[in-house]
Amino acid sequence: MVEIICTNCDSIKHYPIGTQLSEIATDMQVCLKQPILAALVNNKLKELNYQVFKPKTIQFIDITHHIGIRVYIRSLAFVLFKAIKDIHPSAELSIEHAVSKGWFCDITNTHLVLDSNMIALIKKRMQEIIDADVPFIRKEILTVEAIRLFEECGLYDKSLLFKTRNQLYSSIYYCDDTINYFYGFLVPSTGFLKKFNILPYFNGILLQVPKQKHPEEIDEIIIQNKMFKIFREHKKWCEILEVPYVGSLNKAVSEKKDNEFIKISEALHEKKIAKIADNIFKRRNEARLILVSGPSSSGKTTFSMRLSVQLRVIGYKTVQISLDNYFINREFTPKDENGDYDFECIEALDIEHFNSDLLALMAGEEVEIPKYDFITGKRYFDKTILKLSKNSIIIVEGIHGLNPKLTHLIEERLKYRIFVSALTQLAIDKQNPIPTTDNRLIRRIVRDYRTRGYSALDTLKRWESVRKGEEQNIFPFQENADIMFNSALLYELGVLKTFAEPILRAVPENVTEYAEAVRLLKFISYFFPISEREIPPTSILREFLGGSSFIY
Repeated sequence: MVEIICTNCDSIKHYPIGTQLSEIATDMQVCLKQPILAALVNNKLKELNYQVFKPKTIQFIDITHHIGIRVYIRSLAFVLFKAIKDIHPSAELSIEHAVSKGWFCDITNTHLVLDSNMIALIKKRMQEIIDADVPFIRKEILTVEAIRLFEECGLYDKSLLFKTRNQLYSSIYYCDDTINYFYGFLVPSTGFLKKFNILPYFNGILLQVPKQKHPEEIDEIIIQNKMFKIFREHKKWCEILEVPYVGSLNKAVSEKKDNEFIKISEALHEKKIAKIADNIFKRRNEARLILVSGPSSSGKTTFSMRLSVQLRVIGYKTVQISLDNYFINREFTPKDENGDYDFECIEALDIEHFNSDLLALMAGEEVEIPKYDFITGKRYFDKTILKLSKNSIIIVEGIHGLNPKLTHLIEERLKYRIFVSALTQLAIDKQNPIPTTDNRLIRRIVRDYRTRGYSALDTLKRWESVRKGEEQNIFPFQENADIMFNSALLYELGVLKTFAEPILRAVPENVTEYAEAVRLLKFISYFFPISEREIPPTSILREFLGGSSFIY
């Protein structure tokens, strides 16, 4: 008998060795708002058929948990994959990126026309698979056997990935007679996937999943044409470099081509920043204010500095103004639902003072710029005077840059808006895309540890609050941008891996954030390490690794 502590119902019971989690949930009468999808066992994700052999602390999770929604999405992706294979066996499904409140999927290697009739047929087949309540069966097999099975099924992206994993055994999933591999666990069976939708989107499909907090609902589609254009551009670039997936990148690293990828990736960034500067110059008779916005760890600070250099090359004098100087005094700062100061809401800034200073500067007047003391929470003035010359242009970098409220007194023609983020990353394989938030989270873990002495646990604890602020203050305005800059670098996760692994391994098992640390360690384990040696000092990645020639 083993002792089991269930945190959902605050109960302790003893069970025979080998009892499954599903049996424990039933016996303890665990009732969640939604069906139980999986469990955290000693803060580590496990499927419901997991058997206990030692004392464990268990938390059962449903779709409303941030880990539960990931389990749901992966499982639904397998159903979509199987439905398409059932309709047209030679068709290849690529789940490429999150966009417009869903996941964009492409279907290749087939002459299927993705019109409304075909979409309806795929959706009907998905529903049939769900109604049949087909179990997802995970098997541990020799990696060489998994590679053989993938190649037999035409899953060459997965075959190449497993060839670079260097593991004796690997896990694969079966759904009836269909096999696949997913980065993470699945729900017990297809019958758990009660809510979904698919729609035609550009030349592919948009897979829609339930809202995490309200699983009975699906988000309304939001057209994001500018974002989608970036994704298409990234895909084309990956195809040109012949590194569409992690397996192909690892192969290139093993062939000593990583330095070449660093040089090419950095050259691409420089070319795009120079092109943005040229676009601003084309509006030289109007544009006086550049507004740069982006989420945490997007590299917007380094981007702004590199853009400033490119603008100077073509004759501008750049002036950078920090929004941090325009915080209102702390006692007047709005508070969030927990009673804490909400420094990320736009109301935490003195918008009227900011607009007044901008108007005065653009009118040729001298302005005394305020400063903000983060220790006392007070604004002060130290006689810092600013005046623009004829060729000057103002660069403002901050999370609210694209929010119309920030510059509501400034004429639209005078503004040039830029959204910066790590918008894309290599997918693990065709059905395992990498969320861009993971890319930024790993960047932040490395930087927080290096510059602030924060542990990975400290950063992980803050991340949910950071993401909430982004959803409220940044992402709703991203399509307002005149242009978007993708700060992701094809090679970066291979470099960040070396720095992030020891920091993540220090997260203790007895905290809830341990599950996220384990997931991130698994994620970066797919990448071969890449040396930072060839990364130039002006690279956006240097903002996180250190060694930048810019002063922050």
